[in-house]
Amino acid sequence: MRASLKTAIASLLLGAMLSFIAGCSKHPSDATIAQDVQSKVAADPETKDSTVSVTAKGGKVTLKGTARSAAAQQKMEQLARQEPGISGVDNQTVVPPPIVVPAGTSLIVTVDQALSSKTSQSGQTFLATVAQPVTVDGELAIPKGASVTGTVLRAKEKGKIKGEGELALGLDSVTLHGKNYTLHTESLDSTVKGKGKRTAVTTGGGAAGGALIGGLAGGGKGAGIGALVGAAGGLLGGAFTGNKQIEIPAESALTFTLSDSLTLPPRMK
Repeated sequence: MRASLKTAIASLLLGAMLSFIAGCSKHPSDATIAQDVQSKVAADPETKDSTVSVTAKGGKVTLKGTARSAAAQQKMEQLARQEPGISGVDNQTVVPPPIVVPAGTSLIVTVDQALSSKTSQSGQTFLATVAQPVTVDGELAIPKGASVTGTVLRAKEKGKIKGEGELALGLDSVTLHGKNYTLHTESLDSTVKGKGKRTAVTTGGGAAGGALIGGLAGGGKGAGIGALVGAAGGLLGGAFTGNKQIEIPAESALTFTLSDSLTLPPRMK
């Protein structure tokens, strides 16, 4: 009886030892843990744009680098904690501050299609392309070539004898890295009165007679589309003679001014 009991106990102890050894043999190595977490961070849509390195020692995972956002920082820690065999997570990643483009910043764009006081309609959407990059404290915020959408705020055909022709434009959004960011800009407002008389106002601080067309060619700060007086470069065609309308040909350069600041995610190195 005693022999049988001893044999049973020995078998149980042996079984427990074998199970322990088997369990230890299945424990993933630090290299495997680090590689698995790194792969998951690189594949997840929320964390893939972050620049992060993953190491593991004694089953403890350490995350270092730059996370694109606080949400990405939290998600990569969550991915690490879900990894089998870890003993802990040390999240040393940092989240850089966003880029803030201040109100008053000029945004020069070229329109992708012609606009006119005669043919354009109020509420009509137009497309444009950023013509000059925008930087903040030496850091690129909006690159040249970024897509922009705008709206015709007002469009009114000029009468033959009296009445005013008017064309007012504003920008609505800019697309960066596949995401749209809302823009708030002062409007570009040009008015041509009956019998060729003309006025020009940049709403929100511009001066009458100011420049609306040819921001690139005209060169001056605040120039929107070259000098209205004299229609520099012919960009406005016959907008100021006879009964013709305000015309902005495709590829004309327009300068808009941000009326509110624009907050963008940090640029990843």
